[in-house]
Amino acid sequence: MAEYEGLSDNQLIRLLRDGDSQVMDFLMEKYKYLVRKKANPLFLLGGDTDDLIQEGMIGLFKAIRDYDEEAGSFFRFAELCINRQIYTAIESASRKKHGPLNAYISLSVGDETYPERTVGTAEAVYAPDPEQMLIDQESVEDFRSRIAARLSPMEQAVLDDYLEGMNYRQIADRMQKPQKSIDNALQRIRVKVQDVMGSDPGK
Repeated sequence: MAEYEGLSDNQLIRLLRDGDSQVMDFLMEKYKYLVRKKANPLFLLGGDTDDLIQEGMIGLFKAIRDYDEEAGSFFRFAELCINRQIYTAIESASRKKHGPLNAYISLSVGDETYPERTVGTAEAVYAPDPEQMLIDQESVEDFRSRIAARLSPMEQAVLDDYLEGMNYRQIADRMQKPQKSIDNALQRIRVKVQDVMGSDPGK
């Protein structure tokens, strides 16, 4: 699909609308990293990463299908659709067994979509109250710092890459380590994250 390289998202979607069905596969692959970036922090907080990625890919498909150029950039629209799909799944799962995920906060440092929360309809929304936004930001920063204090340098490096949407193989290649080592590191990180979630900040 080299012929699609260099084309803007709007150009690609126009091609799709004109009947070039291969564009759908290209865009789904192009933005799979964004789905992972949204799903990966939730895996660390106790979700099922495969299920969350599957939900995110459904959201991405809906974004490609429904995008209107008048809505703004495709990236932002896709991000919103992915968030909505994942958060809807979280809300449904939370009713059954994953209560902590309903209070999801972003672990991703520098995430431009912060603050995002599930509120009522489980849509990704921006907190309208500046004071609440500041409180939320301070809570997230404290949460991150408490996690960082428990991680080894390798674990922190793995976490940073994972939160950027990289998968096990990509992290292993970048760090020149076996994939099993990355898998083990992520399992340790997950335990520590959940331990921080259940601990008293004052301890």
